[in-house]
Parts: sequence; C-alpha cells; structure tokens
Amino acid sequence: MKNKIFFSFLVFCFLFAIVVSKAFYIQVVNKQKLLTYAKSQFIREVKEYPNRGNILDRNGSPLAINVHVYNLFTIPKNKDADFYKQLKNLSRIVPNLTYQKLRNLVQKRNKYTWLARKISLTESQLQKIKKLEGVFVESHSERVYPNRELMAQTLGFVGVDNTGLAGIEFSLNKELKGKPQVVKYIRDAKGRPIKYEIKSTENVADDVYLSMDKDIQGALESYLKDTVDYHEALRGGAGVMDAETGEILAIANYPTFDPNSASSYPQENRKMAFVTDPFEPGSIFKTMTIASALEHKVAKPETRFFCENGKMRVQNHWVSEAESHEKFEWLTVGDILKFSSNVGTTKIAFSLKYPKLRETLDKFKFGQKTGIEVRGESKGILSYKATDKVRPLSLSNISFGQGVATTAIQMLRSYATIANGGYLVTPTLIKQEESQIKKENQIINEKTATSITKMLVNAVHNGTGTNAIIPHYEIAGKTGTAQRVSPRGGYEGYIASFVGFPVNVNKKFVVLAYIERPTANGYYGNVVAAPLVKKITQYILYKKKDFAQFAKYDEESNKVNMDTVQSQQAATQKTIAPGYMPNFIGMDKTSAYQIATERSINIETNGYGVVTKQSVTAGTPLTENTTLRLQFEAPTYVE
Repeated sequence: MKNKIFFSFLVFCFLFAIVVSKAFYIQVVNKQKLLTYAKSQFIREVKEYPNRGNILDRNGSPLAINVHVYNLFTIPKNKDADFYKQLKNLSRIVPNLTYQKLRNLVQKRNKYTWLARKISLTESQLQKIKKLEGVFVESHSERVYPNRELMAQTLGFVGVDNTGLAGIEFSLNKELKGKPQVVKYIRDAKGRPIKYEIKSTENVADDVYLSMDKDIQGALESYLKDTVDYHEALRGGAGVMDAETGEILAIANYPTFDPNSASSYPQENRKMAFVTDPFEPGSIFKTMTIASALEHKVAKPETRFFCENGKMRVQNHWVSEAESHEKFEWLTVGDILKFSSNVGTTKIAFSLKYPKLRETLDKFKFGQKTGIEVRGESKGILSYKATDKVRPLSLSNISFGQGVATTAIQMLRSYATIANGGYLVTPTLIKQEESQIKKENQIINEKTATSITKMLVNAVHNGTGTNAIIPHYEIAGKTGTAQRVSPRGGYEGYIASFVGFPVNVNKKFVVLAYIERPTANGYYGNVVAAPLVKKITQYILYKKKDFAQFAKYDEESNKVNMDTVQSQQAATQKTIAPGYMPNFIGMDKTSAYQIATERSINIETNGYGVVTKQSVTAGTPLTENTTLRLQFEAPTYVE
C-alpha cells in the first residue's frame, strides 16, 4: 500500500513539473515576442537638456546664456494626400521652409526625417505646428555668447549636443549641463507615431559665477590687441590675479575667436595659451633664484658679487649681459635684479648650488600644474631633479630663465606669492568667498617676500622697468626678454614680458603680459610688455575703487627705508673702513690696484684672474710699511 502511494506521488510531481515548465516556456516566449514587438514599435529616443546653466562674471553680468530653438521632423511611412497636405500647411506657417524643399526631403524616406534644425519660432508658429498631424517639434536650447570674443578662451564653447568642448564649458560641463529630459517616440496600434516624455526629477543645471570681471577683461583684451598689432607680433597673452584669493580677474590671449562660430577659427586661436603653452621665461625667472638665495641665507640684499665686467667664462661658453655695453664690476643682489645682470645671477646660483635652488622651485611648484580650471594645462619643463649633477653651464642658464620652461600662469602665481607675503595660492576661474592666505600655504618667509618686493620696486623706478611707472603708486616688477624657441628647432625672435604689482594698495593683485616675436617698434620687455602692464594696472587702479584704496602708508618713513636700501644696493666697493686692510678676495686686478692706490697700500701680485689669497688679513690696521701680496687665479665654477 505504501509503495502504491509513493508511486502516485512521484507521478504527480512529474506531471506538475511538466505543467510548470510549459507555463514558464510560454511566459518566456511571450515576453520575447513582446520585446520584439516593442522594438518594432520604437522609433526614436531623445535626451533633451532644455536649460544649460548660465555662466556669469563675478558681478552677475551674463557671459554664456541659452536661447530656445526648435527641431522639426516627421516619420513619412504613409505618404498619402493628407501627409503632403500637412507639409503644405507647414510651409505656410514657416515661409522659409518651402513646400518643394520639404517634399524633396521626404520623397525617398520612410524613417524619421529632419525637416529643419535649430530654427527660431514665434509662440504662434509653435502652437500651429503642434496641431499638424505627423509633424513633430523638439525644443532645443542653443548656447549663445552675447559678448562675442570677450573671454572666449575662458568660456570655451559647446557642441551640437549641448556638451562643453573647451574652456569652462568643458571643465564644468557636468554642473552646467544638468539632468536630461527623455522623450520617446513609438507607434500606436494603428502604426501612427506618438510621443511621450520621462521628465527628470533630479536637480536642474547650475549657474556658474566666474572670478573674472567683465570690465577689467574688456580693457585687458583691448590693450593686448593694440600691443600685438603695434609691435607686429605673432601673438600675446596677459592675465590679472588677486594675490590673496587666487582669483583670476582677467586673462586672455590674442588672436582670439568668437565662440558663437568656433569652428570658423584655427585651433591656435581657441586655446588658452596662457595656461597650455610653456615658454622660456627669461629674466622674470631671476627673481626665483634670488628668492632661493635669501631663503637659504646664501646672500642678503646688500651682498655684493663681482660681475666680471659684463662677461664670464663658464666651461667652454661665455655668459654675457643682455646689453653688451654693460661692464658691471661689483653689484649687490638688489643691483643684480635692478640691472637684470646675467653674470650676477649666475654668481648667485653658483653660491647657492642646484639642490637648494631646486628646493625653492619645488616650493613654488614649478614643473607641476597649477590646477586652474582649463583643459590641457601644461606643467612646464624642469628637467633636472634635485639629486642630479647639474653642469655649471646648465645651472647658469636656469638661474636666469633659459633651459627651463614655465607657463605664464605659473609665473603669475609665483609673483603673487611675493606680493602677498610668501603664500602660494591656487589660481582659479571660479568666484571665491575667502582668502587663501593661511599658515599652511606659506612657502617663503615674509621677510624674504618684503626684501624682494623692495628690490622689484627699485627695478621699476630705477632699473629696467621704468615704462611701468604709475604716478602716485609704487610699482614692483621685473622685465624679461627671452629668446623664443622655434618650432623648427633653435631660437627665432624674442618673447618680451613684464610682471608687476602695485605695493601701496590694500587689495593686492598681480599683472603679467608677454608678447611673442615682436617685429616692429622694439622687442625688449621694458619697451613692449611693461607699457601694456602699466595700462592694465592703471585701468584697475583708476576705475575699480576697491582696488585703488591706498594701504596705510607712511610716505616719509618709506622714503627713508627705500633710500637706505638703494644706497646699500648702489655700493660697488668691497671694502672695510679707512685705516684698515680691505678684503680683496674675489677682486680682479684692475679693482685691486684701484683700491690699493686709494689706500696707499703697496701690493705684489702673482697669477691672473681674481684674488684667491691675500697675505694680510682683512681688517688689520694699516701702517706706512704695509706690503700686501695677492694671489690671483682663474675663477672656476662647479655644481
């Protein structure tokens, strides 16, 4: 009996399994048929981004906005008399779309077909078109840049699908684009196309406020264009940075482009070369070498170096001054910067050695990207590591800005560090709410920054940067005239540059400009770039009240301080008080004989070059019978 019951149970289970399996099979087949049917009824899916976020300047002025345009399409499967009647009605509503043109578009098509793309329609036209059977309207948001070329390289542009392709449009595309609205077109039971929408419940696109000031930008771009044209240069760039927040107040390259028709311009015009293209900075880099010497206590502003009468042999090459007529002997560190001495900067670097110089350059983050919101930023070229054995000639070149490549934004940031008291800030194109002046951002001592600022003021008011002087303001700055690396190899022409900042203002900002390959009306930094920086700085100081405010300033006290600094820097003799033996070490024969004659010292010499030994110690009281023996040797410079 038990066996019979068990057998019956097995039969039941078997039959049940068959029924369940068949039901599952039918369900799968039906589902597959349903999917196949659904696919056959599916026509088109569109993701619309109806309102891309606006881009505005720091004061809310619109820079990139949206206008609504429309796409029209049809699905001409049943091209009967009624279908062509709808096309005729469409041509009456939109006269630019002639009936013959519409007919030609659909004649050999049975899938969805564009009738028009990105056209403007009035509200009345739109409502009439929506009543036409078989004609579909898609709302489309088109990007418009109302100021045309203004800030073009910063803003960038978008593609046909409203996706950012360059500039801020690319960098902040996710925030600006927002979430899509999905529109699907399918056929109903009678084969007619119908539309339904799936609206996103996510947050809408964000507006973006840039750090830039539309007015300052407009002035900068105008002055930059005039300078490039006047000097018949290849191109140029300029930028303004708030030294405490890192905000870029204006930045541009020229030639530029109109983002409303970006494809009409060459790639070279559309990129932000100020950030993407490294170049040899030349003499504006000397400030970094001097900052390193002060930081490592290798020299003080009043420390004197013998500058070899304007020409110095290093290995098998001659290092000379930019102006061949300059025959500098003893210069202080301040004078070296003021007169932009290549030989003097080389001497400082040889005292400093490369590892210490590289340590400072690393603190300034040369050879690294700044992090500014620009696609394709270059990190520059800094070939040697701190541990590398750098040849004397290479160290000499690096010290005054050759054999190293930086971007303009890197140099702008480095001078902002000096202007703000030693704090490295991150350049940004986005409006900020607070300063970046924080203890953890300090990379050089405030005393070092102050000393260099005084030297840079002297360089403008009494040295190579006189064309940057602005009445009633103390301008600190440095000129540069660097050889331009040719794309074909070697050097071709020059890059004239100037970077500077007003000292006696409450709100610190720095301006840098460079002009590439000027061919007319001069090519030196003071002749080409300094006047441009002066114009931009004057505009800011005279037109923007928050920047023009004078800092608390004791004019008489400052004059005394500056006179003291200048008199120290103007010293050219390496001597001790009268009545005592001078320090002759490092002097050439001409200088040694001159000082010995002035002090009535009998000298005997041996060798040639510079003094390496003296028989009587410096500071020893002089007598009538004092005879001094000086040993001269040719100078040698090692890493």
